[in-house]
Amino acid sequence: MQFGGGREDSRGGRRSADNSGVSARLHAFGWTRFLAGLLLSLAPLLIVCAYSQAAGLPGATKLLYAPGRIVPIPASIPHEEGDMVDSRIVADLRWIAKRYPIYVTDGYSGPLPEGGHAGCNRCHVRGSDHYNGVAVDLVPVNGDGRCDSTWAPINRLAHWAEPVQNEPRPPFRWVGYNGDVGHGCGNHLHLSWNHAPAPEFTLAQWVEVFPAGSSGAPLTNPPKPVPPPAPPRPSGGIAQVTTGGVSPHGAGD
Repeated sequence: MQFGGGREDSRGGRRSADNSGVSARLHAFGWTRFLAGLLLSLAPLLIVCAYSQAAGLPGATKLLYAPGRIVPIPASIPHEEGDMVDSRIVADLRWIAKRYPIYVTDGYSGPLPEGGHAGCNRCHVRGSDHYNGVAVDLVPVNGDGRCDSTWAPINRLAHWAEPVQNEPRPPFRWVGYNGDVGHGCGNHLHLSWNHAPAPEFTLAQWVEVFPAGSSGAPLTNPPKPVPPPAPPRPSGGIAQVTTGGVSPHGAGD
């Protein structure tokens, strides 16, 4: 009886040990499946991050409070003679020009502090971002005014800046291209930078830029905890008082 009882106890112990081992293996297998699933779910994000780093895409944007100036566009950025912009977007323009063969046809449009005038004279609608120096009009470097293969890089730039119509990627406030009156392939691409509200021919208190936009321009005022709201983004290319869109007649932007 005692011997038999011992055998029963021994078998019971072995069954308990076996059950414990199986549970541990199942638990480990469950964690393996969970981790594998997690890695698979993160794979697209990791690929996008790796591609972004490889392609040199900018990271999170910044609000630049450093005082701006209306300055000539550097020679490294192809442009019409005399074109000028707010100094705070120059680094962003350089970044774009290194990756896309752009030619700037207009930037700041308005009077200059020392006298004279930059850009076209009142060819943009009222409230255009061109009057604050934070907008540019772009065409291909070797374009001839026709929508042909020379516009392919501009098409890519426009799609990158605005993946979905009327939903521009920061730091852009408005992108005028295909689907917007007076813009598009064969005409021009308009890029407006997000900025603090400012009257015409006045520099905005802050401008949103790529990380590269802060290089060489230290902040003189600490960033405010809650920045003032930017001007509303226009819908399409129709003129609005506070936007850089174009008039229903398609004149300017």
